[in-house]
Amino acid sequence: MEHQLVICIKNKGYEASLEARKLYEAIPDPKAEKHQQIRVIDESGKDYLFPKELFVIVELPKPVEEAIFREA
Repeated sequence: MEHQLVICIKNKGYEASLEARKLYEAIPDPKAEKHQQIRVIDESGKDYLFPKELFVIVELPKPVEEAIFREA
């Protein structure tokens, strides 16, 4: 699965699911993108659709990204 990292910049209305200023994993979803939504693994550990405007895509150096997604 392709990994993408995003930071939640607003969580109004989604306080139970998202923390502002927190890094999340996003899952590519072309259908959701057409509707200005993004599929994110939230605090429950499951993926859900959220408004794209709540997030900013983050690009980290490759070694940092690999460390984040490395199996524990």
